[in-house]
Amino acid sequence: MSDKPITIIKPQNNLFALNIGNLWKYRDLVLMFVKRDFNTFYKQTILGPLWFIIQPLFTSAMYMVIFGRLANISTDETPQMLFYMAGIINWNYFSECFSKTSNTFVENKNLFGKIYFPRLAVPIASTLTSMIRYAIQFSLFLVFYFVFFINGTPLSLNWMIVFTPLILLYLALLSLGFGMWISALTAKYWDLKMALPFVVQLWMYATPIVYPLSLIPEKYKVLMIINPVVPAIEFFKIAWLGAGTINPYHAGLSVALAAIIIFTGIIIFNKTEKTFVDTI
Repeated sequence: MSDKPITIIKPQNNLFALNIGNLWKYRDLVLMFVKRDFNTFYKQTILGPLWFIIQPLFTSAMYMVIFGRLANISTDETPQMLFYMAGIINWNYFSECFSKTSNTFVENKNLFGKIYFPRLAVPIASTLTSMIRYAIQFSLFLVFYFVFFINGTPLSLNWMIVFTPLILLYLALLSLGFGMWISALTAKYWDLKMALPFVVQLWMYATPIVYPLSLIPEKYKVLMIINPVVPAIEFFKIAWLGAGTINPYHAGLSVALAAIIIFTGIIIFNKTEKTFVDTI
């Protein structure tokens, strides 16, 4: 009898399991995916990672002209550049993670059909790759924040900035939850892949990024409950700019909705990974 170790691969029976231990065993593969995603996206660009800085910079400047000057939309008495950038960098992180996770099965069907590894490694790697982008854009936000501060602009920085990593974690888990839901559907219905950019664009305008939540009439604010991205954006603005609107009741319901999305997303993802090769 051979003394060589034997690896037995069994199907996933527990739909609720994340298999963190198994993911940890494949941590080198996750890091390889992170490097692949980063290099692939910018390999054929001239400016490379500088696009991480150019995109939020020019987007914020455009919002200042269109929404700040022409439409004259309030930014709750905070510098327009900081207000728009605060929303953009957090929304960019969520939307990028969500979009990448949503296409997990479709874009990796050939790889998944050839070799076994925890399928969750791919969306986790996409989330980590996007964190690099977030770190660069957040650093850009801090640069502008410091410039406004030394120029005497009153900024209501408060102790809640310590929760910034938790905001990032919340957005990461939320994007994974929504993304796992959509990835299961796109594995069967490719129309959703085409509709996804349009949905993300509409979702952005349903989130207080180019306008403050304080402008929304009270009777309509309850609609923000169904948008669990709102508490993260508003909490970030309160922490760094002292300008934001948080209703603890509404925020609690949004977070509860996010927990349901994440929980059910895990179930749907674990169920789909068993049979998606046969459906794609």
